This record gives sequence, structure tokens and C-alpha cells, in this order.
Amino acid sequence: MNTTNKYTDALKKYPFTLSDTQITESINKIIADGFSGNNTQEVYRKIYSCIDLTTLNSTDSREEVWKFTEKVNAFEDIHPELQNVASICVYPNFAKTVKEALTVDVNIACVSGGFPNSQTFSEVKIAETALAVADGADEIDTVINLGLFLDKEYEEMCEELTEIKDACHGATLKVILETGALKSAENIHKASVLSLYSGADFLKTSTGKGYSGASPEAAYVMCNVIKSYYEKTG
Repeated sequence: MNTTNKYTDALKKYPFTLSDTQITESINKIIADGFSGNNTQEVYRKIYSCIDLTTLNSTDSREEVWKFTEKVNAFEDIHPELQNVASICVYPNFAKTVKEALTVDVNIACVSGGFPNSQTFSEVKIAETALAVADGADEIDTVINLGLFLDKEYEEMCEELTEIKDACHGATLKVILETGALKSAENIHKASVLSLYSGADFLKTSTGKGYSGASPEAAYVMCNVIKSYYEKTG
């Protein structure tokens, strides 16, 4: 049931005002003005250091995840000119394996909350998150409940995210919007606002599983929301 509450009020504070034409024109201008200045080795090195190096396969095993982690351990010896990746991202049951194997300063990120479809009980999502953090996760990647969002059940969706945030116990909460399923720039805008309002420390476009992934249009809309939210809240 769609009623007025603090979450619909939050959306009113950050109204969606962009047309598809404005988004396209802005992206084209950013690329035209900024590509040459950012097409540098320095920028590529920075981008590399922001990667979440990920293994999310149904065939993952403790042995495979251990070997995966050892590659990250050895990276700086092989490529001393590059900074290591930002994190190793695994399923939550492998957080302890990565923690035991990891010998370098790289974060441990875990998907959680019924990844990738976010279709399970809230209690399961909260417990899975808490267990991952207890086993060593520095970051939690969780997907918004798309069904609740598309039904405009914003209060239930946001309260679930807030409970997951509480279960992080200080770990970074990275909320995945699954922008390919949202279908419109306005929906991406709304999902971004609600996720930040619910405690997200970081927004991500997509899981890479089942829907189209990141796009310049989605990234532009999300960045605009982040900028506006920062300007209002600090």
C-alpha cells in the first residue's frame, strides 16, 4: 500500500528533473570535454586500484577461493608499478577463507542478502550479513528488493535496508540497484535516493547476473543523486 511516509517525503526533497535528452547530452559533453585529459596511465592505475576482484561462481570452493586470494597476495611482487585491487569479493561463506589466506592490505567484500535476486526473508538477509561480518567481511554488497521498489512499497524496502545496515556493525554497506531491471532513469534516481536515505555508504549499478549491467546513463543519474545528497547532508 503506497502511503505518505518519511521515505516518500525523502523523494520529494530530491525530485527527478532530468529528461532522457538532457542525460544523453550531458554524457556526450562529459566524454567530449574529459576523455583526452583522463585517457592517461595515471587514471588507469587509479581505476585498477578501485576494482572489486570477484569470484561468484556456483563452483567456488574453499580451495579455489584460497588460490584466488593468493593471486592477490602475489600481485604487488609481480606488478610493483601498480596499486593492488580495492577488495576481494566472494560469497559470504568464504569470508573466513579469504581472511585466513590474505596477507596484503586489501578489503574483504561479501555479497549478502539473498544475492543476486534479493528474494528471501528479511531475517535471512540480516543473519547472512551479520555472519559475513563476523567472519571477516569489511564490506557488504546487497541488492535492493526490486519487487518492493517496483510496487512502490518504499517503506518496507527501506526498513529492510536499514536493518541490513545495522547488521553490518561498522562494515561498509554497498547497495546494488540492478539498474537494468529498473528500466527508467526516474526509477534509478528514486532507488538511489532511497538507498542513500536508508544508510548506503556506496551505490553500485548491477550484479552482472541476469540483467544488463552498468551504462553511462545509469551512472550519470546515480552520480547526480550522490552529488545532491552530499550537498544537502554533508
